Amino acid sequence: MPLPRMNWTPEAKGALADLRVLDMTRLVAGNVLSMWLADLGAEVIKIEPPEGDPLRAWRVKGVATSWKQYGRNKKSLALNLRKPEALAALKCLVPTAQILIENFRPGTIEKMGLGPADLHALNPRLVIVRITGFGQTGPYKDKPGFGTLIEGMTGFASSNGFADREPVLPPNSLADAVAGTLGAFAAISAVRAAERGTAPGQVIDLPLLEPLFAIMGPQASNHALTGKVKTRTGSRSTTAAPRNTYRTADDRWVCISASMQVIVDRLFRAIGRPDLGANPRYATNALRVEHAEELDEAIGAWIGARPLVQVLAAFDKAEVTCAPVYDISQIVADPHVQARGMVTEVPDREMGWNPLPGITPRLSATPGAFRSEAPALGQHNAEILGTVGYDEAALAAMHAAGALIDSRNAPPTPADAAG
Repeated sequence: MPLPRMNWTPEAKGALADLRVLDMTRLVAGNVLSMWLADLGAEVIKIEPPEGDPLRAWRVKGVATSWKQYGRNKKSLALNLRKPEALAALKCLVPTAQILIENFRPGTIEKMGLGPADLHALNPRLVIVRITGFGQTGPYKDKPGFGTLIEGMTGFASSNGFADREPVLPPNSLADAVAGTLGAFAAISAVRAAERGTAPGQVIDLPLLEPLFAIMGPQASNHALTGKVKTRTGSRSTTAAPRNTYRTADDRWVCISASMQVIVDRLFRAIGRPDLGANPRYATNALRVEHAEELDEAIGAWIGARPLVQVLAAFDKAEVTCAPVYDISQIVADPHVQARGMVTEVPDREMGWNPLPGITPRLSATPGAFRSEAPALGQHNAEILGTVGYDEAALAAMHAAGALIDSRNAPPTPADAAG
């Protein structure tokens, strides 16, 4: 069954249609933040350096798939901010925006004359989101803060994986994505406060470190109460059992989470082991966690003797919370994923049709939309600067000075240079 297809709809409006966002960030966190806003209708202007956002160089078979996802619904204004003409143009845009996002090291934009005081002199109501690894204050504020470091320092890696193996980092930009998502919420909250007149012109200090730590759960409380450091438990949980992944007879995997007593009872009946429910060793959740290995052996033996389709059918009939463990080829083929448009193909100038994650979350009256594909570098230079009075002669002068960048004077990306 093919994936659903949807054409770009430039005319679509969303809940944030009256919002202009200046995104000066590079790589994932800032682009995730501005993507959520753009998907829901905000006009997001990517202020790109001459070489473009580094995501443009993250390529698969020559195609910048990360940029295509995180750059969708945005406009590109490419400025060489080392040139005074480019700085002047950016400052002309500041009064027209509600949000500005940057992810330079602390102190960098101040040296450029674009610190919060400078920006608020131009636009007192501007919400400024400052993304760093470790925050604007503290002993580590000047350290580079890539997501990998954060995933190590928040307890994620130390609690992920198996006890007899090394800590495991996530396979994607988890810290960046979490910070970007929380940052979008914070930015809209600050805009709302500015609209009420209670707190115009807030500055949001958004380090990667704190959002990921915050979603790791009550690890600090648990340590304070027990004095113990949580060990790696693989796919088991320290708070509920049975909970694990199990291999089927046809070499597929399922995951089960039986975090409620009624689910546990259904599970034991479904595998033909009501005796487990009658055993006092498994009478409570705490006892089941203590004896999780024994339970996993019994559950795993039943699942391991049956193919995936039979396991899923039996557990669905018994209303046991179980699901297959998918890879991407199985995700896009799933009928529920297709029915919901969770992955949607949109027209693409390089790929023909590009499968992208669908717009989420889904607002009933003002839904987000696929309005435009990720822009070429400097694609919207004239359009954007035209809104603040730049005519063709002024644009040509900026281009001649090397302050305005497009395909004619952009340096090749490393991927392009390599062919």
